[in-house]
Amino acid sequence: MGYVLDKEGLNRTLDALSKDFLLYAPVRKVGEGRFTDVDVVRYDFVRSVDQIELDAKSDYSFKEILTPLSQTLLYFTEDEVHEAGGLGAPASPAGTADDRPVIVFLRACDLHAVRRLDQMYLGNGPTDTFYARIRDRVRFALLGCDHAFASCFCLDMGTNVAPEGWLFSLDRAGEGFACAVEDDALRPAFAANAQGERDVTPAHVTQNEVHVRVPSKVPNSIYKDPLWDEYDSRCIECGRCCIVCPTCTCFTMQDVFYTDNGRVGERRRVQASCMIDGYTNVAGGGQYRRKAGERMRFKVLHKVWDFRQRFGYDMCVGCGRCDDVCPEYISFAAIVNKLTDACEREEAKDE
Repeated sequence: MGYVLDKEGLNRTLDALSKDFLLYAPVRKVGEGRFTDVDVVRYDFVRSVDQIELDAKSDYSFKEILTPLSQTLLYFTEDEVHEAGGLGAPASPAGTADDRPVIVFLRACDLHAVRRLDQMYLGNGPTDTFYARIRDRVRFALLGCDHAFASCFCLDMGTNVAPEGWLFSLDRAGEGFACAVEDDALRPAFAANAQGERDVTPAHVTQNEVHVRVPSKVPNSIYKDPLWDEYDSRCIECGRCCIVCPTCTCFTMQDVFYTDNGRVGERRRVQASCMIDGYTNVAGGGQYRRKAGERMRFKVLHKVWDFRQRFGYDMCVGCGRCDDVCPEYISFAAIVNKLTDACEREEAKDE
């Protein structure tokens, strides 16, 4: 069942939902982009549809609501260690002091990314309790995609149609909006402000300009293939691709000391990137994957091979944000196609 609403009706609905939920959506930040007088679209808390950017892909993903940039895990003194919040305590998403659950507005590819995050934090051995506390307080609303954005390749990754798990959808419909409502508890809020009811199917992408061919098998020889050497000079190891990616979860640990002797303080996990120099440093001065090409190999194979070997599906969701943000114009889609070509050449040698 769906509803048709004008802008005023949708705003009244969102205002009603705000009594029980925080609303977190892509917002256009005018003049706050990487260059002078350039906008950026990133996630923030909203109260009305006027604040939500519906016509452009967000430059940054939603993931900071689930995996904060900096998250305190424990506090320690000379004699004791206490888990932040206490075992079983609720956590406020994105570090907010508000105890309301959050509805995150996202597109189909990002909702698929949530599945990847859940897999890594909840279905990969012992449950990550810090992630689980936040995840329990997060719900999702689906933003329909009636066309593909530049650099998207969601069709080839199988993420163009949203999986289950969203409360309601939001699409433009002429001068108004169409919403499919899956959660019965939210129907009264929509029905009270709707102009009418109708069957609503969220829009989804049916064609991409960018295409990738994901390798079906990666031979061990690929790890030493010269295809990676190109990125020793092209990649500047800024890590932007990982920061904007909805499925990158790398972090480092930082201890913050309250006293000069370093025996009282807190331990935090802080968002990081496997592409940034120093990420693989170990005690004694050792460092794995020193070259940018080696780091690129690690990231790419994780996205389209290693994760699949472990969980049965690819980590990459084809959002294309990494291509959009790279200052060196490195295309992840192009790398995957080069990888597949190299894998096919190696397989041909063995026949």
